[in-house]
Amino acid sequence: MEIRERIDSSKLRKQSEEKSIPIINLMLEKLKDISQKGKGGYTLFAACPNSENVIKASLRTAKRANAPVLFAATLNQVDIDGGYTGWTQYDLVRKIKELSYRIGYSGPIIVAVDHGGPWVKDIQTTERWDLRKSMDWIKKSFEAALEAGYDLLHVDPTVDIFAGDIKIETVVERTIELISHTEKFRKLKKIKPVSYEVGTEEVHGGLADINIFKKFLKLLKDGLKSVGLEYVWPSFIVGKVGTDLHTTIFDLVVAERLVNIAAGYGSYIKGHYTDFVSNPEDYPKIGMGGANVGPEFTILEYDALEELYAIEDNLYGENKIACRSNFKQILEETVIKSGRWEKWLHDDEKDFKSLSNKRKGWIIKTGCRYVWAQPEVRCAQYKLYRNLELNGIDAENWVLVNIEKSM
Repeated sequence: MEIRERIDSSKLRKQSEEKSIPIINLMLEKLKDISQKGKGGYTLFAACPNSENVIKASLRTAKRANAPVLFAATLNQVDIDGGYTGWTQYDLVRKIKELSYRIGYSGPIIVAVDHGGPWVKDIQTTERWDLRKSMDWIKKSFEAALEAGYDLLHVDPTVDIFAGDIKIETVVERTIELISHTEKFRKLKKIKPVSYEVGTEEVHGGLADINIFKKFLKLLKDGLKSVGLEYVWPSFIVGKVGTDLHTTIFDLVVAERLVNIAAGYGSYIKGHYTDFVSNPEDYPKIGMGGANVGPEFTILEYDALEELYAIEDNLYGENKIACRSNFKQILEETVIKSGRWEKWLHDDEKDFKSLSNKRKGWIIKTGCRYVWAQPEVRCAQYKLYRNLELNGIDAENWVLVNIEKSM
């Protein structure tokens, strides 16, 4: 199999190249036209590619639904240092090309950076990098994304580990700095136009308040114009729509207000933390442009593997396999050893041992995405799959179907 040049060979991709319009912008225009013709609203589904299984499930689901798919990769997941998946931006794009070919999916595939900004990448916070070092790294990450063929960059300088509550003027200033650098690099390398996403759903970004949200958009509009970048305007504004890491209710009233405000600037609202949301059907009803889903797929992947582990245990008891994989124990030990879960500890929680069983379970399920690519986990998973395959069970398909049901 030859890795093709373009990430997809869709009609939309060809039109995007012919018109020199970012594929996201073109797609949003077409979806708007369809909606205005009374055929219903649409919200772009974005999966965080935190494992190869999630990428496979996304492409299989998109093929089945005859729909486009968007992959939004955080810099913790995929970056110039390999991230926790072990993939650089270039590796991710090649992996998606390879899997889409094998699966036979030929529709539009969008690849995006999710949360590109200083101190959003864990290592920058834990090692307390200064502003310049953090910004320089993000700029290099954006450059790598452009060269790899990404279509959308989320510019998110809404965190400052030294300043605490960051001023909205500072957020705008750093947003413009990152966009300016990216556009200069893009033109220098003669790379296709890309789309941008700005803002955050986090309270510390200051965009949770409606008045601050309006102020941010006005300052950004004026600021881009002042540096000759009036032709650049974000396709997506991230809005706080009621969902976060621990809540699942999409706030229809707040979201509709944000949608209308963003529409006045020609943008769409994108919701993050759409994991296990209880009312997803309301997203397209009010015109939400996009929705990111991440930890949900990690949890579903874990649940499916846990079921398979229980089956393996029964097979061992029936003398139908020689050696257990010990997958569950190895996975849990690797998650705890990683220390990546410590950022989720509450103020009254000191260490893993002190947690309730419910909290331990949540941390293992949510944190396992950080270690799927670790050699010991991969080896144990392979052994688990092999033990089950010897007994007529298609283990990989079992996992993929469990993720796909949610998608």
